[in-house]
Amino acid sequence: MNLPNALTTVRFLLIPVYVVVFFSRWPWNMEGALLVLFLAGLTDVLDGYWARRHKQVTEVGMMLDPLADKLMMVAVLTSFVIAGRVEWWMAGLLAFREVTMIVCAALFHRRGKKIVPAMFWGKATTVLYYVTVVAVLFEWPVMNVLLWLTVALSFFTSLMYLAKFREMNRPSP
Repeated sequence: MNLPNALTTVRFLLIPVYVVVFFSRWPWNMEGALLVLFLAGLTDVLDGYWARRHKQVTEVGMMLDPLADKLMMVAVLTSFVIAGRVEWWMAGLLAFREVTMIVCAALFHRRGKKIVPAMFWGKATTVLYYVTVVAVLFEWPVMNVLLWLTVALSFFTSLMYLAKFREMNRPSP
């Protein structure tokens, strides 16, 4: 296992840590949850940087990296719904998009289709998602506006990935 895939594995392990910290009764649980999310984000940045810089990009990494990101997002959204911070249908839209992306990527991979690498819009969606998460964690007044923007951008991004997927997997003339 190379370093980028090891960092991705750490991100998987941080998912239950986030859930435990978020639902703890510690007075600093929201700050702790944010710290766990920061560590997850840091491992995401580091694994991508290291893989590209040291030519350690692997098929496994291309599948596991976004899976770790999406599972963390689903865990965060679920925790927000359980805690009453986000309406279930709003989180459902975002979770639906994440789960659909996971399932489609797995199906396409099994069928031997080319997987779309990370794109600008995907990174922009992730940044907005994490800004929104901070807003919800600390219940900023702007959190509902950010949630709507995140939903809109995530679905727009899905369309961009679909277009790129079709382009990459178009039969040769």
